[in-house]
Amino acid sequence: MAGEATDRIIRASEVGRYVFCAHAWWLGSVEGIPSAHRREMAAGEATHRRHGRRVRASATLARLAYLLLALAALAAAVALLQALGG
Repeated sequence: MAGEATDRIIRASEVGRYVFCAHAWWLGSVEGIPSAHRREMAAGEATHRRHGRRVRASATLARLAYLLLALAALAAAVALLQALGG
């Protein structure tokens, strides 16, 4: 039907913008007027992307550390069994 509202995703940043200034949220989200702080927003987005890459790298390194720890434990167990058996 024409005129029906569609479901849309509301992001945490949008809630934060609304809490900070409901009028600014209205202008940007409802009226579609772009923010005057484009440069600051672009810098913030770049910072968030860098942080996200670092978080993913950290998680990957943590998984690698657990894998290496498990391999070291396995190697120690094999060495111990060989020393006891041979």
